Amino acid sequence: MEALNSLAVLLGGSLGSGINLYMTTAGLGIAHRMHLLALPGEMDALAHPLVIAAAIGLYGIEFVADKIPFVDSAWDSIHTFIRPLGGAAMGYMAMANVGPVGQIPMALLTGSIAMDSHLTKATTRAAINTSPEPFTNSIASVTEDVSVAGLMYLVIAHPVIASLTVIAFIIFSIWFLRKMFRFIRNIFRPRNPKEIRAESGAMA
Repeated sequence: MEALNSLAVLLGGSLGSGINLYMTTAGLGIAHRMHLLALPGEMDALAHPLVIAAAIGLYGIEFVADKIPFVDSAWDSIHTFIRPLGGAAMGYMAMANVGPVGQIPMALLTGSIAMDSHLTKATTRAAINTSPEPFTNSIASVTEDVSVAGLMYLVIAHPVIASLTVIAFIIFSIWFLRKMFRFIRNIFRPRNPKEIRAESGAMA
């Protein structure tokens, strides 16, 4: 059972890190301090008051930035390396008792999951920013925060369901990212005069 709980923490924590690293870090740290779950290996460092305070402060900044069109995409661009590294760090710390033989593969796994969820979020936001109305960003941001909170609940209360949810998300994201990359490429690619004339003729 302990192994299942640790697996849920690693899978859920890395997926959540790719969406909102600071909320995930604070959530796991607080849950550990409240004895709602046991963080494996040296991940208990996340429960240090200074780490929790820093994560909450950075989450506050992200909470605002994530709801402003185009600012959210700039913020996501900056975090293209930060979020996956955060996910990788969780995996590395979790396997501290095993040593580099276990730490490196786990860091690669959790970092890859964090990168996958980050790309899914960032690509979705880039597509949303093609719309002129400003409210979709706020709705998307709140939905993401609620999703991370829900994932943390599953990690604590239903670790098996949390692990299956992460696996299902990865499968979905592979299909989703292919569709979204194609959509964004079609929007931003330069159009030739024939395409412009064809669109004008269709509108006439």
